Amino acid sequence: MATMSDQTNSPAPEDYKNRRQYPRFKVAVPVEIDAEGSDIPVHAATADLSQGGCYVETMFPLPKGAVLDLKLDLENTLLIAAVVVTCDPQVGNGIMFTKMLPEDREELQRFLQKVEEGQKSV
Repeated sequence: MATMSDQTNSPAPEDYKNRRQYPRFKVAVPVEIDAEGSDIPVHAATADLSQGGCYVETMFPLPKGAVLDLKLDLENTLLIAAVVVTCDPQVGNGIMFTKMLPEDREELQRFLQKVEEGQKSV
């Protein structure tokens, strides 16, 4: 049985949902999404982006757990293995990056630093 102190020390369910390992930035970056088992890539743009993932708005989101190959268009095209972690019907998908080359990770980090600096100067 939960005591009053157990309840007050436990984070609210929303806190679990909103925890992020990396800060997210509202930025639209072109992305090509190849879902495992699909022959047709989806072309979209990120709604937000971090070092650990992104959110892509789409009327026809992919199911949670779908395995993806992404091509993220920054200065160069970054190749990223990913998985769908949230599915919001008629809204979009939360996507977690699972594998990326070190040089692609570094380019993404540099890009996000520039975005952050630009947001601070506004």
